[in-house]
Amino acid sequence: MTEKLERIVVLHRIIWLTFGAFLQGLAMAAFLFPHAIPSGGVAGIAILNNYFFDLPLGLTLWTINFGLLLLAVKKLGKKAALWTIYCVAVTSITVDWITTHVPYPLNGTLIDVIYGSIIFGTGVGILFRFGASSGGMDILALIFAKWSGKKPGTILFMINSFVLVITSLTIGFEIILFALLCQWISTRIIDYVRTASFQRKTKRSM
Repeated sequence: MTEKLERIVVLHRIIWLTFGAFLQGLAMAAFLFPHAIPSGGVAGIAILNNYFFDLPLGLTLWTINFGLLLLAVKKLGKKAALWTIYCVAVTSITVDWITTHVPYPLNGTLIDVIYGSIIFGTGVGILFRFGASSGGMDILALIFAKWSGKKPGTILFMINSFVLVITSLTIGFEIILFALLCQWISTRIIDYVRTASFQRKTKRSM
């Protein structure tokens, strides 16, 4: 591979990872967080810290991810860890920026959960497809998927569901149904975007 081609490949990857990380942050800040609905385990902890200590959501997301990023370096390799650090930074910046502009819910809870889940799943699926993660429990999901051979979306659903139950018991039990719905929708989209083939099929002439 020539140096010019390598640069094009890297630029292509950066664009898609930036887009995926932005979609994740958009879904969290604009559709899920205004209803106190966590998109995952680390997001649940971020909501708890914001609820009890008024800590910025983006700051908490970055801080908690630090330890998991160290784990990613050891288990997934330095390259994947560096891409993950970049994606976490983009997501955290996006969350902090959008949170200041969208302080209140845009729609009803169910509508926002559906929109947020679709956008969130698409974003994380893009990150998985290009060999990175969005940090947090996604790192654990990728590690367990690599070890077990199972789909990372399925593993992510199991891990996050456990954390979400604990979070919902603190913030409010009614959000657990919306949180689990978010997980169910987003993890299926994650697995689809990660593995789907988008090549155009051409018909053979008779």
